[in-house]
Amino acid sequence: MKGKRRRHEPEFKARVALEAIKEIRTIQEIAKEYDIHPVQVSDWKKQMLESAPDAFGAGRKKAKEENFEKEREQLHGKIGQQAVEIDFLRKKSKQLGL
Repeated sequence: MKGKRRRHEPEFKARVALEAIKEIRTIQEIAKEYDIHPVQVSDWKKQMLESAPDAFGAGRKKAKEENFEKEREQLHGKIGQQAVEIDFLRKKSKQLGL
């Protein structure tokens, strides 16, 4: 009969992955200390290395998205204002017979 699967917190995974990245001890030693399978340590290390660039680029990406939304709102406001002005000028030109 199989035992219940263990769920590890992200902080725990990060700690183990960082220790594996430092390469002070072997993956087998780290796995034995934390009572996990060595393949799991290797997988977490790989995930950490793949997602590392995102950690430093997330701030810029978020700022770009915020700037985009702000500019989009301004442009929508300007379009609305111009639509009102065009309608006003159409009515006035009809009244003046132009």
